[in-house]
Amino acid sequence: MGSVNESTHYDVMVVGAGAAGIVAAIQAGRAGARTMLVERTGLPGGTTTTGGVNFPGLFHAWGHQVIAGIGWELVSRCVTETGGTLPDFANYRCPHWHHQILVNPFIYAALCDEALLDAGVDVLFHAMIAEVKPQTEDAGWHVTICTKGGLSSRTARVVIDATGDANLAAMAGLPVRLREENQPATLCCQASGYNLAELDIDAINRAFDIEVRAGRLAYTDASWNTAGPDVGSWLKKGGSNASHIHRINAHDSEGRTQLELEARRSLLRLFRFLRRQAGLEDLTIQQAAPECGVRETATIIGKRTVAVEDYQSGRVWDDAVCYSFYPLDLHMPSDGGLKCEPLSEGVVPTVPRGALLPRGSRNFLVAGRCLSSDRLANSALRVQATCMATGQAAGAMAALGASAGIDPEDLPVGDVHALLRKHGAIVPLLKHGRVEDGWSLNSESRRHLQGLDSRLDENEQ
Repeated sequence: MGSVNESTHYDVMVVGAGAAGIVAAIQAGRAGARTMLVERTGLPGGTTTTGGVNFPGLFHAWGHQVIAGIGWELVSRCVTETGGTLPDFANYRCPHWHHQILVNPFIYAALCDEALLDAGVDVLFHAMIAEVKPQTEDAGWHVTICTKGGLSSRTARVVIDATGDANLAAMAGLPVRLREENQPATLCCQASGYNLAELDIDAINRAFDIEVRAGRLAYTDASWNTAGPDVGSWLKKGGSNASHIHRINAHDSEGRTQLELEARRSLLRLFRFLRRQAGLEDLTIQQAAPECGVRETATIIGKRTVAVEDYQSGRVWDDAVCYSFYPLDLHMPSDGGLKCEPLSEGVVPTVPRGALLPRGSRNFLVAGRCLSSDRLANSALRVQATCMATGQAAGAMAALGASAGIDPEDLPVGDVHALLRKHGAIVPLLKHGRVEDGWSLNSESRRHLQGLDSRLDENEQ
């Protein structure tokens, strides 16, 4: 099925086709749920594709894979199809970004399309949600969609907010947290036309500093550093993930518009400056991401909230549905622009089901970076592999809940884990009705790794 059919009722509706949403929809579809996916752009993948951050991670911790399933399937398939190679995950003492996986964004998007259609998902691109209201008669949801042809109505037993910005939750009147300060955003691009070894970086930095002091440039046009010029950082990266756009919350259309305008303005003034420098006369911007990459906008207030202490200690929640792994990674509008704090060796955090459930909701799930968490925990939970894992968990719970007529909060965790394992996910191990705690900050790393080995064996069986 290449597009939405005439049906107006779905078991599961997923809004947002980013890292979390595509996986949620594929999981729900593969589990037999009648599923619809609504996306405001024409391209699946979100940050991986439209955001230009085509190096998702992290799927591995301490030399062991902790996130697998549908997201891993899509990423690894893309690497295979394009003749790429995977990082050496066994070498876990290298910088964490060495374990992020480079994918071709066009092929990745096409593989997502293929997997969605193979799972029987009805896909609707170029559409946004105009209204979402509860249906009291069956505890489902009535959703009004704004399409290019006008407004269209659908109903769904369970909805999943995978917008990244908690837009659907806010529309439904569920509690959402907007912070006074947000992490800076970044417009990724690909620059070429110069030989880095032949450039006088010190001279370029001096000229750049003069322009900043004159108010014609900002230090963060070319780096994350707010305190001084670092044009060499941008040039070494070829413009990839190399700038910061500050103090704009892109959770709504007005904020997103302001961000896109400022991001392109920043790149244009940097381009004009660089082309005036010796050795950069032929610099060109080969490609820029269709959208500015956003790190933080809003989070739901959930039935459970992951605090930084939970994340750093590797707390194993009694309703844990997946693992997560990434350093605390808070981008800031001050100093060097980044606070990065690795986890203690052997620690692998978990994500509770309650963090995907907005407070006061029924038959409503959230997946991706807007899950319920405090700011520091969210700086790690927001990354693509974790979004994929929470997306698969949300898709599984939505399909099970819709089939049984049960709110996702009331599903036995063991049933959720069983469905996730069936579709390749790695989940915390249940033992005697509780999640077995093998990942504790105060336990020895060797026991942690041995504990995970046994879990992976069980997942493979």
